[in-house]
Amino acid sequence: MKRQFNDNAFTGLEAAIVLIAFIVVAAVFSYVVLGAGFFTTQKSQEVVHTGVQQASSSMEIVGYVYGTGNAGKTALSNITFVVGNTAGGTALDVEQMIVTYVDETHHQVVDYNTTDNCWKISAKYNANDNALLETGEQFLIDVAVPSPGPNAQFTVNLQPAAGAVYPIKKTVPPAIEAINLLP
Repeated sequence: MKRQFNDNAFTGLEAAIVLIAFIVVAAVFSYVVLGAGFFTTQKSQEVVHTGVQQASSSMEIVGYVYGTGNAGKTALSNITFVVGNTAGGTALDVEQMIVTYVDETHHQVVDYNTTDNCWKISAKYNANDNALLETGEQFLIDVAVPSPGPNAQFTVNLQPAAGAVYPIKKTVPPAIEAINLLP
């Protein structure tokens, strides 16, 4: 008599091993996919926060913008204004700011310096000795401009090291005095 072997139990064991292998592979794959998803979400969140920080300006004009007339009262020689931090704004290093002047015939970067034909911090209010514009502080800024005449429209752009450009768009009055309020 011939003996026959029953392979049913062995086939069930093989199936269980294959099933466990598939479960382990699926778990590892899902872990990798979820990890990549969390990493991507975190990077997207960082990009959004950085974008909001750079797109918002932390600086604002406090009060009026004044223009100083030249000796013959035929054009402006300087404009003067006070800047302060916006509510909740971060501190700005004002000395790192780039100032540009733009009108119909001029487009120039105005250098930061303490000499003529430049821009400078003329005074500091409620401030310490550094050039950081912090909450509650105000800086009086004086910018030399290339002689815009009566009714001339011009823009002075303030570009901090981090943040958006703050444009100051003004028009020279028809009659230039020693000190002029610029609308």
